[in-house]
Amino acid sequence: MPKHHTYSTQVVWTGDLGSGTSRYDAYSRDHLVNVTNKPDIAASSDPAFRGDPARHNPEELFVASLSSCHMLWYLHLCATNGIMVTGYVDDAIGTMEESANGSGHFTDVLLRPHVIIGASGHIALAERLHDEAHRYCFIANSVNFPVRCEPSTEVV
Repeated sequence: MPKHHTYSTQVVWTGDLGSGTSRYDAYSRDHLVNVTNKPDIAASSDPAFRGDPARHNPEELFVASLSSCHMLWYLHLCATNGIMVTGYVDDAIGTMEESANGSGHFTDVLLRPHVIIGASGHIALAERLHDEAHRYCFIANSVNFPVRCEPSTEVV
């Protein structure tokens, strides 16, 4: 029988500037993302859609979710395969296409993890484990566009 997990978040709009949504330009896109017993995430829309550039936007958080899920699976697989990872940085890039009607969709996410492994590590295995991590990643398995991975590995 499959296991089921649920994840609860609360999004609270904080952008009423006094007249609600009386006009498209009369309100802020600012909101908070709350998860019980965790720090709030200050969020807004992308600045291209009248958002606050100092706050996280849903598109950035979406790309970060893909990157984070991949990293966590990768670290797990390295641990179980005897690869000692001492550093991991992913400069991920997501591409979203906006439609003429204002809607949009992601067309691609590129993960670019730079991994540092211990001297006894096997670079070929360390890089192959990215493919396996991708197959296990919950978030990557839930999207309808390519999630590509261009890893680099350094031995220290």
